[in-house]
Amino acid sequence: MVVDELREAALNLLAALEPLQRKAITAPFDTPDHQQWTYLPGDRPGLTLAELDAEQRQLAMRLVELTCSERGLADATSVMFAEAIRRDLPQAQPGSTIDVATDQRYYLRILGDPAGSEPWAWRINGHHLALHLTLVDGAIALTPQFFGSEPATVLSGPHKGLRTLPAEQDLGFALLAALEPGQRDVAVVSEEAPHDILTRYDPVADPRLLHRGLPYGDMNADQRQLLSLLVGQYVGRAAGPIGLQSWQEITEAGIERLTFAWAGGSEPGQGHYYSVAGPTFLAEYDNTQDDANHIHSVWRDLRNDWARDLLAAHYAQH
Repeated sequence: MVVDELREAALNLLAALEPLQRKAITAPFDTPDHQQWTYLPGDRPGLTLAELDAEQRQLAMRLVELTCSERGLADATSVMFAEAIRRDLPQAQPGSTIDVATDQRYYLRILGDPAGSEPWAWRINGHHLALHLTLVDGAIALTPQFFGSEPATVLSGPHKGLRTLPAEQDLGFALLAALEPGQRDVAVVSEEAPHDILTRYDPVADPRLLHRGLPYGDMNADQRQLLSLLVGQYVGRAAGPIGLQSWQEITEAGIERLTFAWAGGSEPGQGHYYSVAGPTFLAEYDNTQDDANHIHSVWRDLRNDWARDLLAAHYAQH
């Protein structure tokens, strides 16, 4: 089971660390800053990938592999590679065999005791990448989750033309283009896109910040398929059992209650933004900065970010 594999991977990483590294990476589960996070550059609590040797870094990336689906892992790696290009790190050079995670300032943290029976969590958080996984009584929550890229498309150099997170953009444009004029009038809430995602890195996402947009129930079959694919692009980053559970929760809450809202231009190269929201699910995508070549995308679970519902049930029974 993925829960047992995650526990084993966390314990293997902790066992491979030096005492000072172990002190930096660990914290109590109820640490006051448990729900503080950001996708901006800068320092965070924890231990960076750059502070690990090759063996330790491989053990850390094992946690990412278990947390993500195959595509999600590829997306996370592509975000790291885009950051390596941005920072002109050696692994971004053509033909380099250097591990993409080398010298990267992504912070690892393990909250609580993976060996115990109480809830615990692990996270990796840095510029344009944030995975927060919480394990409670054999169940898993994997939000907030953030993927971004600067640049979205490499404009020059040996990697010219390389795109990061292309499907998030392409599916959004495809759905917008598939709408009839009357539907578009409802879905497009502003001719100008916001500068960033509206929920930012708030500990608790507030869906009231979002415009409602066009409901799934008011779409035809082809449009609904595109919206489902767009939602799947976010939940599909999670490892199979986690993603399937998230999709089941979305459908049980009423997939017809999902809404799609768009702001900004309707062509690549123009600043644009969209959101998809429902009773349990919220996703935002923004590409406005750096001449619309800088992606921010987030998935929030309105019931279970930070495993809130799972923890409430746990503490009610203990």
